[in-house]
Amino acid sequence: MLAKKTSKNQLTLPKEIADKFPGVDLFDANVENNQIVLVPVKITPITSSLESIRDKMESLGINEQDITDAVKWARKKSK
Repeated sequence: MLAKKTSKNQLTLPKEIADKFPGVDLFDANVENNQIVLVPVKITPITSSLESIRDKMESLGINEQDITDAVKWARKKSK
């Protein structure tokens, strides 16, 4: 299937492809091996994301001190 690039550098996905991603309006676009790769993106509310991140950290045994130590390590100047 072909997709034509417009004068404003926009691409229109063929209906057959777009129909495979119902409810998806955003795609992350990257170039890999000289090919355009589109990955569907779903936006979630920040509160849901933070909650899931905290749950994941807890399941991995990461605590507040671990975060503090990681930030300190990342900010120290290398010699």
